[in-house]
Formats: sequence, structure tokens, C-alpha cells
Amino acid sequence: MPHRNTGGFNMRDPYKILGVKRDAAVDEIKAAWRNMAKSAHPDHNQDDPTATARFAEIGRAYETLKDPRKRSLFDNALRMAEAKKHEQTIMQQRQAAREAAVRAKAAQANAERVMEELARAAQKAAAEGNRQQAGSGEAADEMVDRIFGAQARAAAGGQAQARAQQAQYQQAQNQQTQNAQGDTGRRMDGDAAEAEVKGDEETGEAGPNAAANLSLPLSILTNLVRRFTGAKDTGLEKAPDEVTTATVTIDDVLKSGWITAALPEGREIGFALPAGTTDGHEIRLKGQGFKLPGMQRGDAVINIRIAPDPRFTVDGFDLHAVLPLSIENAVLGTEARIEGPSGPLNVTIPAWSGSDKTIRIPGQGLPREEGGRGDLVVELRIILWEKPDDKVTDLMRSMREGLFL
Repeated sequence: MPHRNTGGFNMRDPYKILGVKRDAAVDEIKAAWRNMAKSAHPDHNQDDPTATARFAEIGRAYETLKDPRKRSLFDNALRMAEAKKHEQTIMQQRQAAREAAVRAKAAQANAERVMEELARAAQKAAAEGNRQQAGSGEAADEMVDRIFGAQARAAAGGQAQARAQQAQYQQAQNQQTQNAQGDTGRRMDGDAAEAEVKGDEETGEAGPNAAANLSLPLSILTNLVRRFTGAKDTGLEKAPDEVTTATVTIDDVLKSGWITAALPEGREIGFALPAGTTDGHEIRLKGQGFKLPGMQRGDAVINIRIAPDPRFTVDGFDLHAVLPLSIENAVLGTEARIEGPSGPLNVTIPAWSGSDKTIRIPGQGLPREEGGRGDLVVELRIILWEKPDDKVTDLMRSMREGLFL
């Protein structure tokens, strides 16, 4: 049984040692101690080198819980340790969220600076004439190389070239349509085209080629908008995960029930327990965690703890149940009826069954992720009658001392 980490409180949990709930009554604690002490007694486990230590641990747990003062001290210390651990977890998550928010703000400011630089470059290219457009394109290329590297500029340039070729093709198609018209229409179109060329030469205003040259910085500007606003593949940093613990019952796991858990920030989240859930299982809910500006939303991570059950203990996907047996039933064998996870079950106890024997009932445990269920493991425990019996006492004495009456 692993140590319980309670933030500096290192005493092993006596409730878990005896397999009882935190609110168990004194009689229930005493009964659990008697059953476990009998099964763990070193005389019955001579081949187990850890039997003495386990037996002593069971005794210490009972000594703690049977004394109201000691039990109260342990409960208070345990609550304080758990509260301290929970507070530390919340503080760590909040600190991680603050650090992530600072990084997101810095990234957003850097993105705005880059976008402003590229916007200025685009405006400069639009204001210059045809003769200066090539130089302006080179300045934009240098800026792209400096910020994103030559590979990004080459990719953007390829896109601009493709758009320019498409514009030329469309212009040729329009020219063919115009040629099919009458002579008057052709002359008017030619005069208009000549006037347009002269106007470009005299005023230095940008013609259709200017739009092609502007496509490079404008396309990069558009890509930046998509990149930093999340319109496509954002590449944004992910916010920290929000971690919490949910305590469920065995029945919740068996029925794949709907569970509600409280997140550290005060929000509640609901989810259904999937097949394959067992004690210590971690459930990750994508995009349900911290929400911070300029960042992808984090995940919610739920650590599942299965609450103690008076009927069963959990071992992976198997459930363990204890079946007390009297001496005569252990020696002669018997039919017994036990409480299973889905209702009562009949169990056949073979003759001469000791406390080290277990009976495994397949398919009565917790659901597995790949299908099917674990097993119900019935652990036999031989117990004495509540009142001494003279005949049994004489029989045991004769067997030990070799006296035959």
C-alpha cells in the first residue's frame, strides 16, 4: 500500500489500512480490525516476510481510530494537509496562467508591430511609380527575410507570381472579346488604351502591374492577420491545463454515470465516465480549461478517485469482497450468497478452504476500455464463533496435544 502524500503529513491512513470510511462507527472499525488481524497474523503467514509488519500496521491503525482523541487529532491533521495541498495546486495553476497571459500579451504586441511595418511597406509601394516599384519590392523582400526567413518570402513570391499570371490571362481573354467587335469599337478601345498608357507615363500613377507588385506585402499582411487572429492554423501557444480531482462511487463507474467536478477557478464542468475508468484514472477534456486572451484554450484534466465502499475494494479493474467463513464451513465446504456489484451472487466454497484462498468470478468487475469487465475476487476469511464452544475447544486441544478422547 503506497504512502499517502499529504503535504508533509506522512502517517499512513488508518482508514485505508482497515478499509473503512472516514465516518465509520466504532463497531465497524472493530469488526474490520478483527477480520484483518486474523488474516494477517504472522502465524498464518509464515512464508510472508512482511506479515509481521502488516500485522503491526493494522494494530497501530486500530489504536488510532478506537481512541476518540487520537482519531480526532488524525482527522484534523489530515484535513489541514489536504487543504494545504489543494491551495498549493490552485496557486501553481494561477501562477502558470499569469505567466502564460504575459507571454500572450508580448506575442500580440510583437505581431502588431510586424503588421504595422508591413502595412507601411505596402503603402509606400502603392505611392511610388512604376519605375520605383521594383525597388520597393526589394525592400519588402528584405523585410520578409529579416522577420520570417527567405523560405517564407519565396513561398509568398510564388503566390504573387501565380496571381500575376492569372491577371495576364484574364486581360488576354478580354482583348480577344474586344477584337471580335466592330471597327468603331476597336478604335475606341485602342484610343482608350493609348490614353491610359500615356496617363501612366506622365503622372507616374500605378497601373495593373502595380497591383501585382503590391500582392506580395499584402498577401503577407493577410497571412499575418490569419495567423494572429486564429482564422486558420493559428499556431498560438496553448493556455495551461486546469487540474482537479473528482471523487466517484463504484456504482458511478459501473453505470458510466454523469459526473460534475469543480475546477480551481470556481467553474463546474460535467462529463460522462468512459469505459476504462478506475481509481487514479486521468480524464482530459480538450479545450475545457483556462481561457486566456491571445492563446488557445487549455484542457481540463480530471483525476478520478473512487470513494471507499463497504462492499468492495478496487484493484485495477477487479473488485475484491471478503466472505467470512466459520470453521466447519471452511473444512466441509458450503454454498454461500454474497452481494455482487449488480446484485446477489451464489458462491460455492470447496471443502478445506483456508483464509489464503480466493474465488474469482469473471465479468463482475469494472468496465474495461477495450470491452468486457474485470473480475470479482472473493477473499475467504475464517472467523470464530462469537461465544466459545466447549466441543470445538476440546477438539482443538486434542489435535494440538495429541490426546484422543
